[in-house]
Amino acid sequence: MTNKQHIIDRFLRYVKIDTQSDPKSTTTPSTEKQWDLANLLVEELKQIGLADVIIDENAYIMATLPSTVGHQVPVIGFVSHFDTTPDFSGTHVNPQIIENYDGKDIILNKEKDIILSPEYFDDLEQYKGQTLITTDGNTLLGADDKAGITEIITAMEYLVNNPDIPHGKIRICFTPDEEIGRGAHKFDVDKFGAEWAYTMDGSQIGELEYENFNAAGAVVRVQGKSVHPGYAKDKMINSIYIAQDFINSLPRLETPEHTEERQGFFHLSSIKGDVEETVLEYIIRDHDKKHFEARKQVMIDLVEEICKQYERDCVQIEIKDQYFNMKEKVQPVMHIVELAKNAMEAVHVEPIIKAIRGGTDGAQLSYKGLPCPNIFAGGHNFHGKYEYVPVESMQKASEVIVKLVELTAKKYE
Repeated sequence: MTNKQHIIDRFLRYVKIDTQSDPKSTTTPSTEKQWDLANLLVEELKQIGLADVIIDENAYIMATLPSTVGHQVPVIGFVSHFDTTPDFSGTHVNPQIIENYDGKDIILNKEKDIILSPEYFDDLEQYKGQTLITTDGNTLLGADDKAGITEIITAMEYLVNNPDIPHGKIRICFTPDEEIGRGAHKFDVDKFGAEWAYTMDGSQIGELEYENFNAAGAVVRVQGKSVHPGYAKDKMINSIYIAQDFINSLPRLETPEHTEERQGFFHLSSIKGDVEETVLEYIIRDHDKKHFEARKQVMIDLVEEICKQYERDCVQIEIKDQYFNMKEKVQPVMHIVELAKNAMEAVHVEPIIKAIRGGTDGAQLSYKGLPCPNIFAGGHNFHGKYEYVPVESMQKASEVIVKLVELTAKKYE
């Protein structure tokens, strides 16, 4: 359906623009440089012929593809984000194109001996013979989620150029700051006006997800008492040791590196401290709501236990919920998942229905009244130098979008 070089050129144009977000910023978007791609996308949407193309003061972009049928069809939407993670550099992205991949090691950076190997990343094996786009080992790639944007715009362009394909009104939205958990915060669901939507933000070809983690963040502050070490007996209280007690008291095997599928975890993501004060930052994740609540309670109880042990109020904890499992909101409208599944099968993509070990804008949007499952965008190894995307996966994702809107129109004939 889509010209391979056309989709490559579009994707490369996007990833070369640095759009890294910043969790410490209080603005929206969190970084000024996100406007660079946002403004380019607005012009491109107008050029391909979409209607009602707007960008608001927070860089949320919305546009419309009008219906081509005479009967009533629910308005559906497609959503992707244009920021990249603050976890790894997105400056001076220099993509490499590997044509007709031979299934062997890919040298990303010879000088630094950085190799993308199927021995470690076994997903590579399924893309033998395809065209891969990789990093040069110095930055991330940005397929998360510029691949999703590429696929949505390519599909919209195809539908504009092929008005004989039946479809209802389609809305699209591109958001800032998804990578720092704020992508849906200023998303105007009423203005978007869709009955349901899909985020194009999954990984390998075929992924279809309507479950994600329940998520919270916890900050644990441990107070000690600093005294000259030469005169510290019975006076010094070392906050680092107390923090160590806290860390070691949580289940050691319930961490990201020991869990998979629907298993939840506690993740210590940051530790900063000295004798006087140590601060631990955790994320808490679980697909099951009861288990999620229990994990939070475990941490609260542990704080109380340590304070009793030291006979002083030496540990405080603050827990904030971040997002919840969208399954609760999608299950009542499971036909929207079935439509996506049927669209994949119609273009010869085998659906892989599984739970997301993370979150997407779709999770928050689902709780704002816009049920929003997640469809593959095709990339692998997000948030680092080993990120890559097969061009054929991006082509298939665009085909899925086209077929999905067509099947939706036919369902409501």
